[in-house]
Amino acid sequence: MKSFRDKRRDNRPRPGGTEQPRPRDAFAAGRPPPVERHESKSPDRQEQKPTPRVLARRDGPLPAERLPLILEVAPNADYALLDSGAGEKLEQYGPYRIVRPEGQAIWQRALPAKEWERADAIFTGDTDEEGIGRWRFPKTPLGETWPMKHDGIDYLGRFTSFRHVGVFPEQASHWDHMAGLIAAARRPVKVLNLFGYTGLASLVAARAGAEVTHVDASKKAIGWARENQEMAGLSDKPIRWIVEDAVKFAEREERRGSRYDIVLFDPPAYGRGPKGEVWQLFEDLPGLTDLCRSILTPKPLAVVLTAYSIRASFFAIHALMRDTFAGMGGTVESGELIIREKSAGRALSTSLFSRWVA
Repeated sequence: MKSFRDKRRDNRPRPGGTEQPRPRDAFAAGRPPPVERHESKSPDRQEQKPTPRVLARRDGPLPAERLPLILEVAPNADYALLDSGAGEKLEQYGPYRIVRPEGQAIWQRALPAKEWERADAIFTGDTDEEGIGRWRFPKTPLGETWPMKHDGIDYLGRFTSFRHVGVFPEQASHWDHMAGLIAAARRPVKVLNLFGYTGLASLVAARAGAEVTHVDASKKAIGWARENQEMAGLSDKPIRWIVEDAVKFAEREERRGSRYDIVLFDPPAYGRGPKGEVWQLFEDLPGLTDLCRSILTPKPLAVVLTAYSIRASFFAIHALMRDTFAGMGGTVESGELIIREKSAGRALSTSLFSRWVA
C-alpha cells in the first residue's frame, strides 16, 4: 500500500519499487548507500488482500504516563510562524515569506495586511500533486528549491504542488529528543524512520551517530531526501534509503529478525495503494503499532507516533500506545505538537503525538 503522507493535507501518489540485495559494506566511507526498491515479483498479477494481523491485549502493567505534553517550536533564525488567521498562515522559511492555507487558524490575523502583502510565495488551488495546486510569486518568480537550515543541517526547501515545502518544522521537538537519546545511549543505535518523507529526521539521527533505515513509498520523496543528505554533507553517514510501503517493509523486518532501538512512524489518515490497497488510520494503526513493538531490540530506546489531520483526541492514540507497550515499563508521553506564533504569541496546533520512552 502506498504511504500517502496523509491528508496532512496531501494527496500525493506514492509509487513503489523493487528491492535489491545490499552488501554489508555499503556504508563504506565515500560510497553513497543505494536506494532499495521493493515490490512484488509479479506486478501484473492481482495482489491478494493481506491477512489482518491478529491482535491480543498484552499482559503486564501499563507503562507510566505523562500527559498532556505540549511540544513547542518557537521562532528562530531558520523558521518562524510570523502570523496566522482567517484560514491561512504566514511563515518565514529562510529568506522567503510564504503564505499557505491553515484550516485551524480560525482566529483573526494579528499583523496588518501590508505585512502579509510582503509574501514571496502564496499557495493557491488544490493539493493534488498532478492537479491544480499552484504557487503564486507576487514579487519575483522563484525556483523550485532554495537553501534552508535546521540546527546546522543544510537542506533544500521546495515549492511542491501539494502545498508542502519539504519539511515539517513542528517535528523539531521530536528530532531533538531523539538526538539526545542516541547520544546518551553511548552504544550503537539503529533507527527506523517509517513514512520518512524528505529525510530531516533521518539526517538528525545519522548526525547524532545512529545507523538509519529510511522508508517511504514515494520514489520522488526518497530522491529529495538523498539530495538533502548530500547538501548536509552527511553522505558518509549510514543511511539506508528504501522505496517501499512502510507496513510491508516492517512486516518483512519482523520475519527476518531485523530489530531497531528507535522507531519513528508518521502514518497517513487515509491512503490507497497502487493495487487498490486501502489504509484507514483507525482500522490499521493498531496493527502497525503492534508491529513496531515487535521489531524493537531487547534494549530499545523509544517509539514515536505522530498523527496529522485526524478528528480525534490524543487520548485515543495514548491509550493505544500504553496498551501496546504493556509489560515493557517505560513511559508513554502524549499530547500535541505546536508552533508558537511570532506576532501575537498564539499556539498553532499541527498534530497529535504519542511516544513510548524506555
